Amino acid sequence: MATAEDASNPESVSISPLLRRLAYPEASQIEVSAGEIASAFALIFEDRLSVIQTAALLTLLHSTGKDRESDVLALCANRMRDAAMQVERAPLKKLIKERRRREGLYRGGLCDIVGTGGDSHSTFNISTTSSIIASPLLLVGKHGNRAQTSFSGSADVLTSITPTPPNISAVRAENVAKVFEKTNYAFLFAPNYHPGMMYANPVRRGLGIRTIFNLLGPLANPIDWAIEARVVGVAYQSLGPVFAEALRLSGSKRALVICGEEDLDEVSCAGKTNCWRLSEYPNPAYKPPEDEQEDEDCSTCEDDSEPRTLVKLDTFQLQASDFGLPSHPLSEVGGGKGPRENAQKLMSLLRNELPRDDPILHFVLMNVAALLVTSGVCEADTSNMGLGDTGEVIKERGPGDGRWKEGVRRARWAIESGEAVNCLEKFIEVSNSL
Repeated sequence: MATAEDASNPESVSISPLLRRLAYPEASQIEVSAGEIASAFALIFEDRLSVIQTAALLTLLHSTGKDRESDVLALCANRMRDAAMQVERAPLKKLIKERRRREGLYRGGLCDIVGTGGDSHSTFNISTTSSIIASPLLLVGKHGNRAQTSFSGSADVLTSITPTPPNISAVRAENVAKVFEKTNYAFLFAPNYHPGMMYANPVRRGLGIRTIFNLLGPLANPIDWAIEARVVGVAYQSLGPVFAEALRLSGSKRALVICGEEDLDEVSCAGKTNCWRLSEYPNPAYKPPEDEQEDEDCSTCEDDSEPRTLVKLDTFQLQASDFGLPSHPLSEVGGGKGPRENAQKLMSLLRNELPRDDPILHFVLMNVAALLVTSGVCEADTSNMGLGDTGEVIKERGPGDGRWKEGVRRARWAIESGEAVNCLEKFIEVSNSL
């Protein structure tokens, strides 16, 4: 029987059969596939599900644990990206190729560092700060939003920068390439790219519980196809292998999923951090055609029957000493005050005004290093990038065979040279000129 709400939208679709199978799995004895869930989920962004059925779907996915299965996350994230405002690929690919930010194993693609949130620790805006500090060495397309589960989200802290904040609302699908013409850093404000979320947000607020949307943010970067490397923090240990597999299913070949032992969605400065890393290696079965032109920008060829590279998963643990830094209790690195205070701390850090032994600085350096190592840039045996960094490369390797101390050295250089704050200032300038 159609409801009045359904009648107001003639294109509304009923997913009652799917909802019944989710609600009564023992009675139906029918497995609900990830594809079926993703197809129903995609209707939300088209405003083709009633509020009641949207609420039921989100609730049942959570209560059955389906929203924490890797194939469901991967397919739903894919549908969410499909529904997003599309960035034209050719201009951005051309720009990335022209920028040629190559070093070590890093091929010059975009990078991102992001967390799921929801860890209840209310630490400083680590991933946002880390993304800016990494930008002198990498092209960074940071996907983020306003606070959902904390006092100060990435968008909140950026728009609280004084005297002139970046105009994040102006950076849209049609002008992202223009931003990267001027700077290595761009913040991709989620509402600008995911207009279909307007149909889900009232339901999320009304439910008041965590749903699949709380997990999809790190997987829904609108220029995911251009992301070469990423660090993703998760708030619970059980999500680590789930996210690693979801990223692999989504096509990621270079990614690090992290979870501090305190259930922290960042590399912890207090104790050990569990890591799940995806990395690529040559496919022994791949045989290039005789007339193939070498293309270093691409690790797979769409026309090949066999991919050039395969992806493997490694697990290991990190701690502060692996980065050559002391540990600090989480009580010393709290954010939790508000966007304005966190923005002031962010700018003090970028301007190199904090002591070299400041706990928040150490916390940030570890997370920047994680992104730099994951990108492959730390595998270079020389270090200049044409930016004046002529320091001696630290070749010492730690857990997971990573040069974590070299990552810290490069992160310190980005701050102390002024290049990190320069990248942010260029982003502020270009975003306000759009």
